[in-house]
Amino acid sequence: MDSTLFSVVHSILIGIGLAASCGFRVFVPMLVMGVAVRAGQLELSEGWAWLGSWPALTAFSVASIAEIGAYYIPWVDNALDTIHTPAAVVAGIIATAACVSEMHPLLQWSTAIIAGGGIAAAVQGTMVVIRGTSTATTAGLGNFVVSTVELVMSFMMSILAVLLPILAAIVLFTIAVLVVRRVMKTRARKAVSVKS
Repeated sequence: MDSTLFSVVHSILIGIGLAASCGFRVFVPMLVMGVAVRAGQLELSEGWAWLGSWPALTAFSVASIAEIGAYYIPWVDNALDTIHTPAAVVAGIIATAACVSEMHPLLQWSTAIIAGGGIAAAVQGTMVVIRGTSTATTAGLGNFVVSTVELVMSFMMSILAVLLPILAAIVLFTIAVLVVRRVMKTRARKAVSVKS
């Protein structure tokens, strides 16, 4: 594979992995990205180096702590989803645009909006449904588990995206297949129960 093509694909995989992480938590992936930039593990596109600056890292740290804490408060977590959904899409777009390099700006931003924003929206939408189901079935008491899984997934996917982007893509694909199969089984069961 041509080294430029490999570099482009590699940067897209990193961006999409970070965007997916933004669907779980908005600020944790930005914090991981900033730390990776600061540590020299991640090189961002031109104009995005500020994400690894000390002021940005401080802001992402404070925002991450506040976001993590708020999601452990029952019912507040559901209210946060109304703000979190558009914020996750924007963060996914930013994360992808910052990582995608060696592309024409039109392609860079198209990729960021479609792939980055799309994957962040898909992950966040899935988590809204899971949290809503948890709230309805456990009166919000089970949301602690949902929040913990989201937090772990956000950190894990962010770190994988930076260090092993191909593995992160495989994990995302596997999760997507499992979710689609689960939805299809649920719909099939509902269709059978309606006929009965």
